[in-house]
Amino acid sequence: MPKPIVAIVGRQNVGKSALFNKLIGKRLSITDDSSGVTRDRIYADCEWRNKNVLLVDTGGLEPNSTDAMLSQIKIQSQIAIDSANVIIFVTDIKSGIVSTDQEVAQILQKSGKPIVLCVNKCDRIGKPDVNLYEFYNLGIGDPIAVSSVHGHGTGNLLDEVFKHLPEKKEESKDNGNTISVAIIGKPNVGKSSLVNSICKDQRCIVSDVAGTTRDSVDTAVNNSFGAYNLIDTAGIRRKSKITNELEKYSMLRSRSAIERSDVSVILVDAKEGFTEQDSKVAGLAHEAGKGCVVAINKWDAIEKSQKTIDEFKKNFENNFGFMPYASMVAISAQTGQRINNLFALINEAYNSCTARISTGALNDLLAQFITRVPPPTHKGKRLKIYYMTQASIKPPTFVFFVNKKDLFHFSYQRYLENCIRNTFGFKGTPINFVIREKGENKL
Repeated sequence: MPKPIVAIVGRQNVGKSALFNKLIGKRLSITDDSSGVTRDRIYADCEWRNKNVLLVDTGGLEPNSTDAMLSQIKIQSQIAIDSANVIIFVTDIKSGIVSTDQEVAQILQKSGKPIVLCVNKCDRIGKPDVNLYEFYNLGIGDPIAVSSVHGHGTGNLLDEVFKHLPEKKEESKDNGNTISVAIIGKPNVGKSSLVNSICKDQRCIVSDVAGTTRDSVDTAVNNSFGAYNLIDTAGIRRKSKITNELEKYSMLRSRSAIERSDVSVILVDAKEGFTEQDSKVAGLAHEAGKGCVVAINKWDAIEKSQKTIDEFKKNFENNFGFMPYASMVAISAQTGQRINNLFALINEAYNSCTARISTGALNDLLAQFITRVPPPTHKGKRLKIYYMTQASIKPPTFVFFVNKKDLFHFSYQRYLENCIRNTFGFKGTPINFVIREKGENKL
């Protein structure tokens, strides 16, 4: 049974994202004093008195604006309104009622959905601000005074929201089989277009303007390949190109998205080919130990010959030599070309990064590997590997117990890694080695 949806709606700069973060108990939406920070719909679970809803943060509504970006934000907000069970209409006590509030109120009333009027920025504790009564003029109902900064009144707000929701049994919890996938890459490589193509919906705003996506936007997807949480991220640029604090926050959110993902899809623009920045983006996922798939997007937009794919594979090997385990696929977010192949590779990478090998099987094979190529010696001392075991997953981490760490040369580690990969696969995931001298039990 799906969770009820509660949409947070209002004009710009009334504190919707701050309220969203306060209600879900973490900083998920970017908050800033500048206008138009939130653009896409951002979803998160909200729990109150052992009940759960799906809370949606939306961009600021400016109904009469002709600006192209604000028009896209309006579309995203309207989708949230249409899908919501209850709407929280956020206003600002400091600025009072303005004409845009009245226009937004009319839009919400036409929706026919239950509306809870929230008057934000009521930061003073004690008697209610006399200006609160002005908000009765909106014709929405009783205003609820809230401070998204301090949390005052949020309990009353949620109590009112839940009055409008039918009593339903709590849905069963996630069975843990959902794969979290971060879509990462430079600006304008088609990350949002890919998410929209997969969802067959205008889930994320798409524009030729670099930096359109600011927050990391989560989208649940279920298809024939399985259940996924797709995370659309802001384009990752060079540090020297980042000029303001807002973009710094976006970059931090993109890095955070990589950290909380199981698999990262590194999107590359086929028209530009592989660049140094693509390698740096891929390096973030590699260093985080995530399953990786490299997707060449806009494949439909380039002229091709019989040698084109081979040339891309060669360039891929040259530019991504630090992650030879990653698979490459050519796709088109515009036409949906090879999206199924992409999901097959995502599953392969996830299965690899969560695979476990028994200690017995590992050590039987280790004996074969050592017999084939004996461990190195240095100054008359030979490396002895007593045994190995798998300590963890995501990524698969193997611990070797040896007589002396210094003798375990990186070239021999690389040989053993190749042997393990040739035997067990581990396609699409990095694997880590931890070296311990005998007697060291800390993993």
